Amino acid sequence: MRELLMGSRLVEGNLMTSRAMVSVAVVSASVALLTCGCGPDEAKESAGAKPSQPAVSTSTNVPSGTPSASAATGKPSAIATADLPAPRTKERAIQRYEQYLHGLGREDIGTVCEVAGPGAKEAEDQGFGPCTTTYAIVFQMISPEQKKALQTATVDPQRVQVRTLDSIEMPLEAVRSSATFSEEDLGSYVLEYLKDDYYITDGK
Repeated sequence: MRELLMGSRLVEGNLMTSRAMVSVAVVSASVALLTCGCGPDEAKESAGAKPSQPAVSTSTNVPSGTPSASAATGKPSAIATADLPAPRTKERAIQRYEQYLHGLGREDIGTVCEVAGPGAKEAEDQGFGPCTTTYAIVFQMISPEQKKALQTATVDPQRVQVRTLDSIEMPLEAVRSSATFSEEDLGSYVLEYLKDDYYITDGK
């Protein structure tokens, strides 16, 4: 009988313990629901939600710097023509002679002796002295009015005499300027193509 009573009490103790554990579980669940602010259905959805996928970067790697014009067009960049021979044309000969005329007007001894170098060297060999000395005297023989006119002088292509593209004559009457020149003041010149450009080689 005592054993039955003790067994009955033991069963009741186990039931009370089970009820206490269920109560604690219910209270814990209620607290969790209150904390997240969601109902039972929402809790199920939250529990069943799949883990979020890692964000995939949509940015692309863009190479730094701006591509060069040659890379963009596929064509090589323009080549400098400073070291290339000048064109063997009537137009180039006229351009060179105009450089000479403008140099005379500005008393630019460097430009004058560069264009007239071969002719000046021939005169030097004949005893007239170096180009810089000769043209320093020539500058003194040109009036201020003529110098000003030479600074903007041009050449009439129609009056230029092309013997060959290697030898082109610039007559006095081909010079257009606001001043008047004579054969003694300016004269006529022959430009020859030597090596890489036109140069004054003879004067009349």
